[in-house]
Amino acid sequence: MPISDCEVRDPRMRRTRQLLQGALRTLMQTKSFDEIAVQDITELATVNRATFYDHYTDKYALLEAMVAGGFHMLLHERNISYDGTCPSAASALILATCDYLTQNHGDGATCQRQSAFEPLTEAAVTSAIRRVLMGGMPEPGSALNLPPAMVATAASWAIYGAVKEWFNTPGRPAAEEVVPMIMQFIIPILASAGSKDTEPVSVHH
Repeated sequence: MPISDCEVRDPRMRRTRQLLQGALRTLMQTKSFDEIAVQDITELATVNRATFYDHYTDKYALLEAMVAGGFHMLLHERNISYDGTCPSAASALILATCDYLTQNHGDGATCQRQSAFEPLTEAAVTSAIRRVLMGGMPEPGSALNLPPAMVATAASWAIYGAVKEWFNTPGRPAAEEVVPMIMQFIIPILASAGSKDTEPVSVHH
C-alpha cells in the first residue's frame, strides 16, 4: 500500500511525487479533473505508469496528496503548530486556511471547472487541519474529557466550514477580521478535550 507523503523520507520518492503533483496541477489549469487521465499525468511528469501506481492508487489519491501537500507547505512556511495551550496557534491555523482557499480558488473559471473535485479538496484540507490539531490534543483517558480525535475532527470541519462560508460571502471582509469570529466557537470545541474542569456531558437514552 502506498505510504502517505508525510511519511516519505527518500529524496527520490519525494522528487517523483513532486513531479506527479506538478503535472496534475499544470493539467488542471486547462482541463477539468474528470478529463485528466493517469496517462496524461505520467506523460507530462515523464514518469511511467508503473511508477505512478507505486506512489498513488489512482488520480484521486494524487489529487488529495497535492491539496494536502500544498496546505502543509503553507503551514510549514509559517511555522504553525498547535500544542493545545496557545490560542494564537489556532488563530494562525484559521488564517492559513483562509489564505489557502484564497490562493487556490481565486480564479472563478477554474473553480467552476473543477467543482467536481471540491469534496476531495475539503477532505484533504480538513485532514491536514486535524493532523495539526491532534498534535496538541491531551492523552485520552480522563472520564471528564471528550475523545481527542473526535474533538480534533469536529474542530477541523468547523474551521473549514466557517472559512468556506467566509470565502463564498460576496464582498467578504478581510481574513484578519473574520478569524476572531471563528475563534469564538473553535476555542470551546478544542477546550472540550483538554479542560480538566469541564463538567461531564450527560447523554440521555
